[in-house]
Amino acid sequence: MDDNNRTNDVEKAPKHGEEDYYISNHTDGIFSSRDEETAAELTADDYRRNVTIEDDGERANTSIGWIALALSIASFFWAPILLGGAGIIVGFIARNRHANTLGNIAIAAGAISILITLFILPFV
Repeated sequence: MDDNNRTNDVEKAPKHGEEDYYISNHTDGIFSSRDEETAAELTADDYRRNVTIEDDGERANTSIGWIALALSIASFFWAPILLGGAGIIVGFIARNRHANTLGNIAIAAGAISILITLFILPFV
């Protein structure tokens, strides 16, 4: 075989989307010379999905938030440093378990209770 004419036997690369035929006949934006169809497989696990929504985890998250808030509110009336600190700690645990609003309120209330006890009540 002649080295100079070797490239004449090689098939040219396909022109995907470069021809006017594909631009004018395909309106979906996919320019290909092949007509292929791909689909996702449906398995038995996908078909038998559980349609009931279980919110036991959500209840557990909010119950920890309510406990943290109760500790922080109780710290305004009795053992502010002990209960305020416990409310702050449990508030962080509640935030970690996606009860963000209750956890943030418990943290703020516990911190305010401790600050009032340490800086305002000694001077009253």
